[in-house]
This record gives sequence, structure tokens and C-alpha cells, in this order.
Amino acid sequence: MTAPPPRPARSAVPAARPATAPSAAPATADPGPAHPLPTLDLLLLAVSIGGISLSGPLISATAAPALAIALWRNVMSVGVLGPYALLRHRAELRGIGRRALLLAVAAGALLAVHFALWMPSLRMTSVASATALVTTTPLWTILLMRLMGVRAPRLVWLGTVVAFAGVLVLTGVDLSLSPRALLGDALALAAGLAAAGYMLLGAEVRKTVSTTAYTLVCYATTAAVLLGICLVAGTPLAGWPAGVWWQIVLLMVAAQLLGHSLSNRVVRSLGPSVTSTAILLETPGAALIAALWLGQWPPAAAYPAVVLILLGLVLVARGGRR
Repeated sequence: MTAPPPRPARSAVPAARPATAPSAAPATADPGPAHPLPTLDLLLLAVSIGGISLSGPLISATAAPALAIALWRNVMSVGVLGPYALLRHRAELRGIGRRALLLAVAAGALLAVHFALWMPSLRMTSVASATALVTTTPLWTILLMRLMGVRAPRLVWLGTVVAFAGVLVLTGVDLSLSPRALLGDALALAAGLAAAGYMLLGAEVRKTVSTTAYTLVCYATTAAVLLGICLVAGTPLAGWPAGVWWQIVLLMVAAQLLGHSLSNRVVRSLGPSVTSTAILLETPGAALIAALWLGQWPPAAAYPAVVLILLGLVLVARGGRR
């Protein structure tokens, strides 16, 4: 899961996903497009979902420590974005206010925590379970915003209850498999919570700071925090075959450039409700790729749980639209 910089929040209901993962556009009170949906943008959205769905199985298959993959993914992202940001947004970067800068740094730190929790979870539980549980980011965001005094519609709360029922069923299934799988579930849930905080802080920063400037500060902070975590944990940062490095490059391109960037592009024409709901297809997409590529077929009892989680998130997205 990798999360892009969130767009400014316009309602009490967040995006269907951060990130990795920091991700999708917020499900806002948006009436949706009044005209037929553009075919090109629908195709781009399909490519975006495919890129995001590939991230979980690819991380699971890459023969390098999960923390190192998270670090290099963000370092490469900064390397791609940095020259453009410094060339076109240098004045803005110099003029960012102290409050906005601190919030952007805090968002980057939470994104690092998200990566540090979710990516190891893919090695402990199934890709299907980890992906389904990390997509609960909107539910955590709703709970955090309720603590701040923001009330959500009844349909949103209904969706929250349904999704968390799915979480309980899924964690019960994984507990029957092994305590390690249950720990992986817990890490994925915590990663969703960290992504919720990242999205809320990022939405506040984006009120006054451009996407490019915010992303550079955020990703640079994420890389720095992950470097510190890797050094403390003694995680090897090199020494792998060339194929592993190419897998990390592919992860950055698939999840960052194709996945989240394209979803941010099409949200203007397709609307946030369509985009955020469609990105929920990441869970079955990642599960299918993991099954065909890695042979990770979830137990039969896990399927109803995943369906409940997805149904709850769809209700949350629809409730936010109204």
C-alpha cells in the first residue's frame, strides 16, 4: 500500500485508502458527473487499480527485508519527484509556513509508520488479509474525526459496523491458522490507522500547499524516518541480486506512478465517489494476483469476511457522497 498525498478534504468522510498508502481521493459530498463517464479515464482508472493491486503480491515476493523495500521505494520516489519540485516549486518550498511544514513532516512520519507496519504484515499473513485490513483506513479516519467533533451520516456508521464485523471474522479465521497470521492482521490494522492520521494531516496541509511541494516534504520525511528505523533494527540495505532492485523499481512505478498518480488524475472527471469505491477492487485484485502468482489461496472462511469489509467500505463511500 503506498499512499499518495491526499487532496483537500471537503467532507467528514475520508478516502477509501491511504497508503501504501496514502491513496485514493476522498469520498466527499459530490453529486458525481452528470454526463457519461469518459472512456479514457475509466481505462486509466483500471490501470491505476491494477498497479495498486500489484503492490501487495510484489512486496511479498521480493527477496529483501520489508523495511528495506519500504525505504528504497520512498527514496526512489524522492529521486524522481525531487528535481521537478526543486525546479518548478523552489519558491513555494522556501516559503512554506512553520505550521504547514511541521504538519507535513508529521504526515511523513505517520506514512513511514504505515509502511513499517503494513509491508512486514504481508510476510506474516496472506496478501488478501493484509490488503483487506489495511483498506480500513476510512473507518479509522471516521473514528478519529468523531473524536474531533465531526459527525458522520448514519449510512457511514452502518458501513463502519459492517466492515468491522468483517474484520472480526477475518482475524478469527487467521487465529485458527496461526498466531503469526493474527499478528500480521494486527500490523495491517495498525497500518490502516497510521494511514488515517497521515491523510488527515495531509488534507490540512493541502489547503495551503501544492501537491508537489507537500509530496516532496512528506516523502523525504518518510524516507528519513524509515532509514532511522532500518538502522536501529539492523536491517540490511543492500547486497541483493539485480533482480531484487528491479522489483523495487517496479513497485515504485506500479504503486506510485501508475497506481496513485492516475487515480488522482481521473478523480476530477469521474468524481471522488466513483474513484474511491473503484479502488476497493484492490483487495480482490491483490488476492487474485497472489493466488495465481504466489499460490496464496485464502481459506474458504476468509472470503465472507473480505466481502463484509468491502461491503462496509462501499456503504461508507456512499454515505459520504450523500
